[in-house]
Amino acid sequence: MSTPFDHLPTVPALTLTSTDVAEGAELAPAQYSAMFGVPGGEDRSPQITWSGAPQGTKSFVVSVYDPEAPTPSGFWHWMVVDIPAEATELEAGVSVLPGAAWTVMNDARAAQFIGAAPPPGATDHYAIAVQALDVASVKELGLDAEATPAFVSFNVLPHVIARGVITAVGRR
Repeated sequence: MSTPFDHLPTVPALTLTSTDVAEGAELAPAQYSAMFGVPGGEDRSPQITWSGAPQGTKSFVVSVYDPEAPTPSGFWHWMVVDIPAEATELEAGVSVLPGAAWTVMNDARAAQFIGAAPPPGATDHYAIAVQALDVASVKELGLDAEATPAFVSFNVLPHVIARGVITAVGRR
């Protein structure tokens, strides 16, 4: 399965693991969206752990993106920026972020994780990514709380020095 990151410049790989999701596996009910009315959904972010960050890593960006959402631009479910370089994990349902990390408003304009909500009968793929950056804060790039996940992604691209992705499946 390809990811939305495959057409971007190649960077070294981070090792990305999770107790909640696995490559190619279906998301657990907790990672589906209550906000969008998915039965059993909890809008709970998955637990993720990463390792193998290269020297020069100053921060991380974590995101969840569905390129197959029924829109021309996909759907950003979650993005957390300015995760300190010493961090190696985000717990499931994280509510207190490490250091100066903060949550970018997703495509529903909510600063939180929104779970999967594929249309009934559809199967969507969700790219859960961790990217190591050579900048300590996206604010160094002129970004603030009004930035969208797509705009953050565009601006951090030249600063990505490693990336790990797990692609999970959502079905209804």
